Amino acid sequence: MTEQLSLNTAIPSQAHRTADTPLRGRRPPGPRTRRPSWDPASLAHLPRDQWWLLHQFGQGPAAAPSHPCIHHPIEEFAAARPRATAAEHEGRTLTYGELDAQANRLAALLTEQGVRPGDRVGLFLRRSLPLLVGVVAILKTGAAYVPQDAEQAPAAQLEHVIRTAGITVVLTTSAYRDTLPVPPGTRLVAVDRMLEEPAAPYAPEFRPLRPVQPEDVCYVLFTSGTTGRPNGVAVTHRNVCNLLLTAPGDLGIRPGWRVGQILNIAFDMAAWEILGALAHGATLVVRGTETTAAVRDADVIIATPSVLAAIDPGDCSRVRVVAVAGEPCPRTLADTWSRRCAFYNGCGPTETTIVNTLQRHCPTAPSLTIGRPTPNNTVYVLDPQGRLCAPGEVGEMWAGGDGVSAGYLAAPDLNTERYAPDPFLGGSRLMFRTRDLGRWTAEGELEHLGRTDDQVKVRGFRVELDAVSSVLETVPGCQRAVTLKADDRTLISFVTPATVDAEAARAAVADALPYYCVPAVVHPLPHLPQTDRGKVDKAALRRLAREGGTA
Repeated sequence: MTEQLSLNTAIPSQAHRTADTPLRGRRPPGPRTRRPSWDPASLAHLPRDQWWLLHQFGQGPAAAPSHPCIHHPIEEFAAARPRATAAEHEGRTLTYGELDAQANRLAALLTEQGVRPGDRVGLFLRRSLPLLVGVVAILKTGAAYVPQDAEQAPAAQLEHVIRTAGITVVLTTSAYRDTLPVPPGTRLVAVDRMLEEPAAPYAPEFRPLRPVQPEDVCYVLFTSGTTGRPNGVAVTHRNVCNLLLTAPGDLGIRPGWRVGQILNIAFDMAAWEILGALAHGATLVVRGTETTAAVRDADVIIATPSVLAAIDPGDCSRVRVVAVAGEPCPRTLADTWSRRCAFYNGCGPTETTIVNTLQRHCPTAPSLTIGRPTPNNTVYVLDPQGRLCAPGEVGEMWAGGDGVSAGYLAAPDLNTERYAPDPFLGGSRLMFRTRDLGRWTAEGELEHLGRTDDQVKVRGFRVELDAVSSVLETVPGCQRAVTLKADDRTLISFVTPATVDAEAARAAVADALPYYCVPAVVHPLPHLPQTDRGKVDKAALRRLAREGGTA
């Protein structure tokens, strides 16, 4: 039987167990150079003007994060302003002092149970105040948190996560303690019970068994698994601090600002919401049943374009900053929000720590780009031979610098396939293959041109599916479009809302692109289906197409 614990249960220490570790030890010991420096030999084949553009735009600016570990500024703010509100959820609040005190108690309990720096601790629950206590407590111990939505994640996925991450302790809430499919011997801790127990607002400081280091893993996020088995990505404190504690990734968040927490906790952008808010002394407004309630009075909204499209800007009178990533953003959506607030369009897979490029969009800009590398990060657009592409040439984007994560858990072959020595930064630095297509503009900004998997052959011709969708989104009234390959001769597209003229949409593609790019049929829908992470559900669209294309 699975052992169940309350937060007052004393547990004898046990030898800690770990799964296969991700890529580690590839970087030189000691402090790392803050400013990336190119290996001149790798750029010798480029004309001088191209080398200059790469030097100017291929690397982000140098910036030193204010703290080496992401929970340190949370602790500092709790000490300085303990009565400030850290979070709200369904009528309940949690101050920074309470958050820190509860996290110290939980961290002590985890240590008693044998959790050690470098371990991984499951966090299987839903958006809530106990979630925040669990995150901070795990980080205090030097372990990494592994979040999964207790209601939306299938049982097989939870079992895979526990096995792959070597998890022996899972934090949850009372509602899920008896239903989680955890193996015998796995310890379950109900965090919500701690919030129901009286505690002093100023708990003694918790001291980990050893100081937490920047290279320690902060969290492990498992990919969605839509293209195969979910893989656990190990993201370090250095990775996270590099984005969240420098501009523009900090989104200008200030003490007292309100940040919506609306995304699935297993999605890496939720870490942007949670840690980004708490590390800057803001109030995290945790979503209950309705997204609108969490963002109505928010200063900051972080979302995928699919989630943001369902939010009425008119309902968000207080909003100051919006940031989107995770999937291509329609120009009309970016224009709408950028007229109201600072709007950032970003790009980057989980393996490069949430996003590694950001651009503040202006509605008068000639195009919507993903901007430039964030601080201490680099982006290389490479041809199939691994040579740097000149501005304007399409290639595959590889990411380097401080955002490159520590690698996959228990997946050595995949690590070898996706991570490679960085020939530009040199030394022991690694770069990551994003499998995104892109090109530099003459102004030094990156245009995202879809995934390499979205570059398909139709009638023997190469077609970029996102290029077709981009044309469809220029049709009057069209808010969003998705294009899929039906077979070797046919494309199909889906547009929203349902009032879009399907024939006018096909005609727009015929006017702009070659005949083989014109979808055989365009299906207008009231809404595009979404995955649990707020992205367009392409598998659901394929099923819909087989059923006739009507919602």
